[in-house]
Amino acid sequence: MPKVSQAHLDARRAQVIEAASLCFSRRGLHGTTMQDIIRQSRLSAGAIYNYFGSKEEIIEAIADQRHAQEQQVIGNAGRHSDPGDALARLLRLFFGSLHETDERERRRVGIQLWAEALHNERLLAAVRRGVDEPRRMLATIAADAQRRGKLPRDIEPDAIARAFIALFHGFILQQAWDKRTRIKSYLAAVEAMLGLLLGKPNIVHRAKWKLNADRRPRSNRFRPR
Repeated sequence: MPKVSQAHLDARRAQVIEAASLCFSRRGLHGTTMQDIIRQSRLSAGAIYNYFGSKEEIIEAIADQRHAQEQQVIGNAGRHSDPGDALARLLRLFFGSLHETDERERRRVGIQLWAEALHNERLLAAVRRGVDEPRRMLATIAADAQRRGKLPRDIEPDAIARAFIALFHGFILQQAWDKRTRIKSYLAAVEAMLGLLLGKPNIVHRAKWKLNADRRPRSNRFRPR
């Protein structure tokens, strides 16, 4: 038999993860069966079980994939010469991604995973891996900013990192509950808070402008005469 390349194996595994993510977003973790994932992936049951032994393993793989992507984004931003600018860049990258429908659907799966982790130690470990490492990386950026006099020294870097994560996770929850949430307005408020923390009024002014612009009508063309 011809040897299957690693690229082929990786592509098939990614196909299963993508199909499962879509199913979980539509039906929930408990509402989705392995048969649903098999149908969505258009692969055979044997092909899927060749990569994953259970639905729980797929959920864990989805979490690990997401966490690896987020750590890469934070790592790239952390190499920025100015740690304060790195934090601002991360805000725009993470919140900006929520404009995409596919990204919002993936985040809905994450919310379900958070809830399930309260009762499943294996999934809790996956969630903790996804929070602890980004928190450490963000704390490192914050500590660097403190050494350079960009952030107040009387705030623990880990607390700053937790606050950033909480601001993002909190908005993901609100967005899932209420489609009327406005990313630009929220980001403007968060940037304003970061600007105050960094002592950069230009960030605050830009955030205020964004907030006001978000409230203005998009066009006057359709106003009744």
